[in-house]
Amino acid sequence: MTGWPEGVRCTLMRGGTSKGAYFLADDLPADPAARDELLLRVMGSPDPRQIDGLGGAHPLTSKVAVVSASADPDADVDYLFLQVGVDKPEVSDRQNCGNLLAGVGPFAVERGLVAARDPETSVRIRMLNTGDLAVATFPAPGGRIAVTGDTEISGVPGTGAPVMIEFPPSGSPLLPTANARDVVAGTEVTCVDNGMPTVLIAAAALKATGYESPEELEADPVLTDRLREIRLEAGKLMGLGDVARTTVPKLSLLAPPRDGGAVTTRTFIPVRCHTSIGVLGAASVAAGLRVEGGAGDGLAQLPFTGERLRIEHPTGFLDIETRVTYDPDGRPAASRTAVVRTARKIFDGTVFPRPAEPASHP
Repeated sequence: MTGWPEGVRCTLMRGGTSKGAYFLADDLPADPAARDELLLRVMGSPDPRQIDGLGGAHPLTSKVAVVSASADPDADVDYLFLQVGVDKPEVSDRQNCGNLLAGVGPFAVERGLVAARDPETSVRIRMLNTGDLAVATFPAPGGRIAVTGDTEISGVPGTGAPVMIEFPPSGSPLLPTANARDVVAGTEVTCVDNGMPTVLIAAAALKATGYESPEELEADPVLTDRLREIRLEAGKLMGLGDVARTTVPKLSLLAPPRDGGAVTTRTFIPVRCHTSIGVLGAASVAAGLRVEGGAGDGLAQLPFTGERLRIEHPTGFLDIETRVTYDPDGRPAASRTAVVRTARKIFDGTVFPRPAEPASHP
């Protein structure tokens, strides 16, 4: 990209069980095409190793958060999530990322978009990908962000300061198809959207146990073909159109819990199998489990009291609080969703993008 500065201010952060590059919107090109071209060079894509950039050769570590002050009176900052392709020159804004969301509040404070408040700071975040809102609350003793703490989240070594993320009700239908169950490509599923369009499928319906490793599932060509068929058809039913080149909806295989949780999951994002589970994906799974007659009936073990559900995944679990209520016409809605994550700043400085390819001439 001719004339773009050699280096760009960047913060690399772990948010939840993902890792990504955080930028102020003003530090990137305003034109989306130019911005995406720059981010591909920053992350080292397309290259399955991402050896010449910040990416970690996996969708969970090839993520970008773009943050700016918000003009919305109900929000302090705007957050745009971008999924950068690993081995393809693609940048997608078709989904949110609830894990990187954990780092948005602390990043906004550090960059001066929001003032820290003692003893804790709450940052109202508008997620530009969907227009939904979230509130992130984290310790700020003495007006400074706590960088250490005793909160442990499954799938991340060590402990950190807690970031409580609460999602106000969006008003959007929890069941995009209006049905607790649909038959998609010959398989019974529940299509749910509690922040992330997700298709819930009993693993046994696809001749899987639901306890396989991500590598085993990815290596099964028959399963891969079936999941692709289901995803394409479900995308249309959910009003998402042709999803062949998008990252939503996600697909989550469900099996009975093994370690005291509510359910065991294996989630596809959408082709690679997640080594854990995304925050918003887990929010959709948890809400879907509470829908009467859904795909989780008969295999999920829901607590008799309380809102917290433990969602088991390949490397541990995620605890999420979800309440589902029904309106007078029997339509379900998620009236509360909250989760605790941690975030850690890895570096703050200047990233030097791979040089742009020279323009070709006929």
